[in-house]
Formats: sequence, structure tokens, C-alpha cells
Amino acid sequence: MLIHADLMLTLANERHRELIAENEKRHLLNSARQARKARKSPAVRGRPTGTLASCEPSAAVPAR
Repeated sequence: MLIHADLMLTLANERHRELIAENEKRHLLNSARQARKARKSPAVRGRPTGTLASCEPSAAVPAR
């Protein structure tokens, strides 16, 4: 089957644009997920450390 060269170039360019659009969409969704995850996760600082003493220099209380 012989296909015109311009048609093949057009099809290749369209496919390339589709791949770029899919990649940009995936990147945008991943960025939104990371931002949402970072916003929801509470800060680690200030939480009780359990039975181990804190590694922070400001901690003056020994472990129980």
C-alpha cells in the first residue's frame, strides 16, 4: 500500500501532538496530586516522638 508522503507526515505530526498533550496532562495531574498531598499531610514537627528522645537540639525533655 502506497501512502502519500504528506499524508504520512501529517499523521506522524498528529500522533506526536497527541503524545505531547497526554504527557502534559499526566504532568499536570501529578503536580496537582502532589500539591494536594502536601497540603493534607500535617507537619511532623511538634508531634510526640513516642518513647524515643527527639533529635532536635531544642528538646530538653528526656525520653520516658
